[in-house]
Amino acid sequence: MKKIVFIFTIIVATIQLHAQEFQGMAVYESKTSTSDFKNRMPPNRDITPEMQKNMEERMKKMFEKTFILNFDKSASIYKEEEKLESPGQDGGGGMRMMNSMMGSGGIFYKNVKNKAYTVDKEFMGKEFLIKDSLPNLKWKLEGETKVIGGYNCFKATAVRVVSKTDFRNFRPKDDKKDDEKKSDDMKLDDKDKKTSFMSNIEIPKEVIVTAWYTPEIPVNQGPENYWGLPGLILEINDGRTTILCSKVVLNIKQKVEIKESTKGKVVSQNDYDAIVIKKMEELAEMRERNRGNGGGMPPMR
Repeated sequence: MKKIVFIFTIIVATIQLHAQEFQGMAVYESKTSTSDFKNRMPPNRDITPEMQKNMEERMKKMFEKTFILNFDKSASIYKEEEKLESPGQDGGGGMRMMNSMMGSGGIFYKNVKNKAYTVDKEFMGKEFLIKDSLPNLKWKLEGETKVIGGYNCFKATAVRVVSKTDFRNFRPKDDKKDDEKKSDDMKLDDKDKKTSFMSNIEIPKEVIVTAWYTPEIPVNQGPENYWGLPGLILEINDGRTTILCSKVVLNIKQKVEIKESTKGKVVSQNDYDAIVIKKMEELAEMRERNRGNGGGMPPMR
């Protein structure tokens, strides 16, 4: 009886999907663990326990965001929900800098029919328009099931290459590995040594992604650039970041225009990654030069 009801639900959902001007909306809550940074953060006598706690709370808040996915039969837009911050809640210039590094704002447009995406990102005061092909994840459909928000979901896993500019996957370098590298660096002349933004962090080349999708909403969509499953993806986990759907509305009355952005300098994903890494390297070198003079980071122009 349960199987019959489930099949009937899918048939009804498919009929609704193919109705003219079908459109749906899903709300996602994204949370990223910051325990790696907290556990490996070097002690600082100038920072009181209260200051340390405030810093951790601000960082935690920065990695907890709400996103809205508006989708139709072939395309979607994914955008962070705008929130009005109270004075003093933005965490100061350091947190604003980190938000800029992560690519604040923007709209992620995904067209599963054309297998392409467009996303506008602001970085260091400049706006970029990234246009590229959607990643072709080789999903493995698993047998496990669970219910999310009243929808029957199925598990799928895949291996994803980590983007060099996805700061959520950055980890402080392991001290033991770093000591081995330092012993190798001692063999180099001072002129051959160079401060690198990437020298203090490490990024895994790949991560295992776990997705939970529901055939009851038969659209080939999901949060961020995730797609390619026979149903809307309601949950994604890559080990450190979990994106969970908290609300779904089908056939919404107030339609949203689903189209790609046209603002910003057009670049590929690889070109954008290279620009960000280069700027981070320059900032790291600037910080090293000013550290000996007792100066801080020079203002961005």
